[in-house]
Amino acid sequence: MPKLAGTEKYQKVIQACALTKDLELFANGDLTEIGERGINISGGQKQRIQIARSVYQDADIYLFDDPFSAVDAHTGGQLFKDCLMGMLKDKTILYVTHQVEFLPAADLILVMQGGKIVEKGTFDDLLKQNIGFEAIVGAHSQAIESVINAESSSRILSTDRNNLENSDNEFEKENDTGYQLQGIIKQESAHDASHRINEKGRLTQDEEREKGGIGKKVYWAYLVAVHGGALAPVIVVAQSFFQIFQVASNYWMAWACPPTSTTTPRLGLGLLFFVYISLSLGSALCILGRTMLVSLVGLLTAEKFFKNMLQCILHAPMSFFDSTPTGRILNRISNDQTVLDLQMGNKLGWCAFSVIQLLGTIGVMSQVAWPVFAILIPVTAICYVFQRYYIPTARELARLSQIQRPPILHHFAESLTGSASIRAYGQNDRFSKANISLINNHSRPGFHSISAVEWLCFRLNMLSNFVFAFSLTLLVCLPEGFINPSKFCMDTSYR
Repeated sequence: MPKLAGTEKYQKVIQACALTKDLELFANGDLTEIGERGINISGGQKQRIQIARSVYQDADIYLFDDPFSAVDAHTGGQLFKDCLMGMLKDKTILYVTHQVEFLPAADLILVMQGGKIVEKGTFDDLLKQNIGFEAIVGAHSQAIESVINAESSSRILSTDRNNLENSDNEFEKENDTGYQLQGIIKQESAHDASHRINEKGRLTQDEEREKGGIGKKVYWAYLVAVHGGALAPVIVVAQSFFQIFQVASNYWMAWACPPTSTTTPRLGLGLLFFVYISLSLGSALCILGRTMLVSLVGLLTAEKFFKNMLQCILHAPMSFFDSTPTGRILNRISNDQTVLDLQMGNKLGWCAFSVIQLLGTIGVMSQVAWPVFAILIPVTAICYVFQRYYIPTARELARLSQIQRPPILHHFAESLTGSASIRAYGQNDRFSKANISLINNHSRPGFHSISAVEWLCFRLNMLSNFVFAFSLTLLVCLPEGFINPSKFCMDTSYR
């Protein structure tokens, strides 16, 4: 549009379609954003914009379906004179209308009745044939005259009434000067505020993107959404018992099994297997309860958030839908809700489970191979550096990827709605390129997010291999008898 605004053809089309005053009233002229389905323009403006768009295409044949229905008589006359009889005077025009004042200029008139053509000819020929066409013209002329007379009489009455009221209330107005000044000041301030809001001509604003870390209130709101968070401690206890049973079973096997074939077993084989199976069953029951609770809490929490979101959408004012694109709402109730349904509960659960598992590993190492803690402090410092470098990057990339998704849905929905107009004006390539561009904008942060994950995984794997090699080297170099071989194998399995 900015490239076309300065062209002579563009200005002629705007003037011929009586859009000059409308563009002057818009907040940002012809760059003013139009909402979905033209919610912020009138029916007449929609019709004239559609006519202007078709006129600018400079086609050979034009089909208009009652183009003067949504405009007043003055605008309709100007549109017929400057557009149909002006810029399109050398074009073939087929238009349907109920306003007979535009018929005398037609080369051929087809009279429709009951879905069939009953008569055809020029305006003068149809009047001479005495087939009822003149009655339609006469009735229309009488209706126009009655409307004009009614408007004139109402204008005269309103003028007399205003003069009478002005003379009667002259004294009261003089006494209320102070209140009127206050009212004028308030109106001007309100007008200025409205002008500041609409000065950019944008109906919808860009989606806000949070910056920085995620606050604790967000996690707390998710945890206490169902039953006030009463099930969260139960899940933590179940995972803790699972870790305890797992460590106990491994420790039991390391303690009870003889290190060599010549060593006398401490316990019988039946008792050894009985205790080990019991601990394994306890661990299995704990993991089963934990998994069921995590799935249940995640499902109930997602359902509650969805109901709250649906209630807010259904009770939102119309202004919310005017300024919020449909794609943004669809993204909330589809992609974001899918994350709540399938991922959020499991990810938070695995975060807590990893912390408990780490504590269990530290406990085992402190009892079995405490010299390994010599490398714990530098490894912790390196992991902290990786965390401080990776998490902000991954968080911002995820936010960018989520923000770039709603424009794809919005553009696709608008393309489907206006597919007939897109094909009619030959704009298939432009909309296809716009769709591909939006997809690329969405895929670009996703690609970098995957790259950041690979960056972190590579460094953590290298660090893990280094720690494992260092621990094995340290344990092997320890004096003989310093550590039990069975416990050494158990400690190795926890790395």
